[in-house]
Amino acid sequence: MTRLSLATEKMIAEKADGIGWMTFNNPERRNAIGFAMREAILEIIEDFENDDDVRVIVMKGAGDKAFVSGSDISEFAELRSTPEQIKIYDDLSSRVNAAYDTIRKPLIAMIRGFCMGGGLGTALQADLRIATSDSVFGVPAARLGLGYPYRNMKRIVDLIGPSRTKEVFFTANRYSAAEALSMGLINKVVEPDELEDAVAELAATIAENAPLTVKMAKIIIGESVKPESQRDLDACQAAVDMCMNSEDYKEGRTAFMEKRKPEFKGR
Repeated sequence: MTRLSLATEKMIAEKADGIGWMTFNNPERRNAIGFAMREAILEIIEDFENDDDVRVIVMKGAGDKAFVSGSDISEFAELRSTPEQIKIYDDLSSRVNAAYDTIRKPLIAMIRGFCMGGGLGTALQADLRIATSDSVFGVPAARLGLGYPYRNMKRIVDLIGPSRTKEVFFTANRYSAAEALSMGLINKVVEPDELEDAVAELAATIAENAPLTVKMAKIIIGESVKPESQRDLDACQAAVDMCMNSEDYKEGRTAFMEKRKPEFKGR
C-alpha cells in the first residue's frame, strides 16, 4: 500500500490494488473538516484522478463514531472571522466542491456512525454509499437557522425526490440506516464488522471492470439528471465511442470467446 505525504495528519490517502482510500482523520471532532483538511482533499483528489492505477476512490471517516460531522467550527474564530478570511475559506470550499463534481472515477462513501448535515453533504458527493446498521442520518439546519445552497439541496432532491427532501428539512429529524436505505439516501446497509470487507469487495469489483465503460456510465448518468437544455450529448456520444474504439473492448470480446477473465488497461 502506498501512502501520500500530506501537509496535515488529519487526512490520510492510501493506494492499493486499484483503490484510492481517502480518510477523514479527525475522530476527536467526529471527523469535522477543517481548512487544512480541505486543502489536502484537493491534493488527494488530483493525485487519485491522475493515477491510472487508481480505478475507484473510497472515502471514509476514522474511528467508529462518525463519517463526517460537517465543518470544524472550532476553527472559525481564527480562520473565518473577517470578511477577507470568510472569502478565502468559502473560495476553498467551492474549489473542493468543484473537485468532487469533476471526479471521473467512481467514488464510494463508507459510512459508520453519524452522517449529519455537512457530513451527509459530503457523503452525497459519492456515487455509491454503503453504511453500517448503526449509522444515523439527517440535516439539522432547521434547528440551527441555517440556509442550504441550491447546489446542496438539489443533490438531495435528485436522489430522494422533493417530498422526502421536504420531510428531511422541515422536520430536521434523525434517520436510521434502515430508514435512509428505504428513502434512497444510501445504497446498502451492513453490520459494523462487515463494513470494511463489503466496501473493499464492491470497490474491487468495480476496479476489475473496464474503466472506460465505468467512466462512460458516470458521464451519461451525470448528464441525464441535468435539465434537457444543459445536457452535453456530444460528450455522451464521445464517451460511447471511446469505449467502442478501445483496446479494452477488443480484450473483453477476446476474453469472452476464450472463456477467461479479461485484463482491462483503461485504453
